[in-house]
Amino acid sequence: QQQENIRDKSLSSVTLKLPPHCVFWKNQDWTLLKKACRQKTSISFLSRPDLPNLAYKRLKGKSPGVIFIPGYISNMNGTKALAIEEFCKSLGHAYIRFDYSGVGNSDGNLEECTVGRWRKDVLSIIDDLAVGPQILVGSSLGGWLMLHAAIARPQKVVALIGVATAVDGLVTQFNQLPVEVKKEIEMKGVWAMPSKYSEEGVYHIRYSFIKEAEHHCLLHSPIPVNCPIRLLHGMKDDIVPWHTSLQVADRVVSTDVDVILRKHSDHRMKEKADIQLLVYTIDDLIDKLSTVVN
Repeated sequence: QQQENIRDKSLSSVTLKLPPHCVFWKNQDWTLLKKACRQKTSISFLSRPDLPNLAYKRLKGKSPGVIFIPGYISNMNGTKALAIEEFCKSLGHAYIRFDYSGVGNSDGNLEECTVGRWRKDVLSIIDDLAVGPQILVGSSLGGWLMLHAAIARPQKVVALIGVATAVDGLVTQFNQLPVEVKKEIEMKGVWAMPSKYSEEGVYHIRYSFIKEAEHHCLLHSPIPVNCPIRLLHGMKDDIVPWHTSLQVADRVVSTDVDVILRKHSDHRMKEKADIQLLVYTIDDLIDKLSTVVN
């Protein structure tokens, strides 16, 4: 399906000025790219003494490096994660994708995971694997965690790209439920949250997970992040309202913030035009940061 962007004219002009490597990537056959991405690659593990070992895949290359932070219970083999890897490979830039503890190939029990523990996972990747300055790309819940990482590691995180950024997402959704429903969830200890992205049609989220997540909410006050931030969001997103990205843009103290809305894109933003916008955004930030350094 043809994707429509509210900035079609400006995007077209940007496309004409893309550097050779970006034009080359754009012209590749989408089916072949996806097939190439699906080829089996060796998985490494980050050992942590008191925490679950994390599965990851790393490309060594130039700085700034790029780290992809996945969404809720998503692993490192999603369309966006793999497409960014192919793009970084074509640029010769470093790239890391990983699985949260309790998810995918990483160790750990999902039932024991919290937003706070996944925040520690992201910081472990940045501290123990990433070399030099990093651009973080956060999808959905990953967009929430990327902001926490930028706050905790301001010297190493030099730019952020959020895709359907779900800052405070699960907490906000829970708080919007009727009082009697919230009481029932508290009593049962589990929230069966409807989702078309789950095979069962629902995600079973522990009440304790929601209560722990409240400690990591950010939208209630200014967010102390000063680096360049790009927020991409689909206006057909029925999971995280696109207004959330506007709230984030308003709350962060950074003055270098762009919000790009795609009129017909949904929460996953993984169609061909969505992926192209994402890699163009990464390329633009790499160019911007390289200019600043030079």
